[in-house]
Amino acid sequence: MSPFRILSLVALLWLAFTVPSRADAPTAPKVVASVKPVHSLAAALMQGVGQPKLLVDGTASPHSFSLKPSDASALSQADIVFWMGPTLEPFLVKPLASLARGAHIVTLIEAPGLRPLALRSAGAWADGESQQDEHPHLVPAVVGGAADNQIDGHAWLDPANAKAMARAMADALIQHDPADAARYRDNLAALLRSLDALDAEIGAILAPVSTKPFVVFHDAFHYLEARYRLDGVGAITLNPEVRPGAARLSQLRARIQASGATCVFAEPQFETALIGTLVDGTQAKRGVLDPEGALLPAGPDLYATLMRANAHALAGCLGG
Repeated sequence: MSPFRILSLVALLWLAFTVPSRADAPTAPKVVASVKPVHSLAAALMQGVGQPKLLVDGTASPHSFSLKPSDASALSQADIVFWMGPTLEPFLVKPLASLARGAHIVTLIEAPGLRPLALRSAGAWADGESQQDEHPHLVPAVVGGAADNQIDGHAWLDPANAKAMARAMADALIQHDPADAARYRDNLAALLRSLDALDAEIGAILAPVSTKPFVVFHDAFHYLEARYRLDGVGAITLNPEVRPGAARLSQLRARIQASGATCVFAEPQFETALIGTLVDGTQAKRGVLDPEGALLPAGPDLYATLMRANAHALAGCLGG
């Protein structure tokens, strides 16, 4: 055998014993995210490493979602699960206990630095109750124990909360996958900068219409209103799965007229015929707000696209 062939054989044997096979090579953590905004933040943090699995896709609602077999399989194999908490995703409570027992479950409503707000139940936000003060929705909630059931889960609609969520998610990813810690830290830094810029952009869009009263389909925009000091005066329903009765609709029409509400906003995944009934004969216009990105493609860009779309929808209807 020639010296060249001997050297080639030695090199191949060296590679075989020193280079890990595909099976032995490090793999990205298996991450499951509950809803699109959470998935979007996770996808931004995992760029260059892997892709998270989304549970509630399309126009499905987390309030009434049912797991598919593929979702159950993903949970059973997950290394990390990101969700907001039991108020927003009640469908996940039992599966997390039974299917995802080996996963690191990150409840983002409990993220350090996140400012939770209580579900609204006063004045125009519920039937037959007197309004406690001008803005009952600005009362912070207490996280922990039974009080968790009273927390509004749509916390991502405040970019400051999205930053707290992103930090908690990055910490979990680094803890599970320290080999890619530098990539997660770089992605987090870029994401935090983009969230700061987005916050300033949305603030500028909404400042001219902050005093214009409006009504939403269901009480999902609590954090957006609080962050940008908007004048939400009521919701058609507190539970989007429950159609309001005739008495409630009559009360809302009176509220729209008495408050001088400029707009009544529908949501893309829920019945919108009620909006026409409510605004008929009033000065209020119709618009559409989307708290979760029902009609947007999932991915790292969804969060910013969603926030901008809602800001422009509010500014266009309230200021038109």
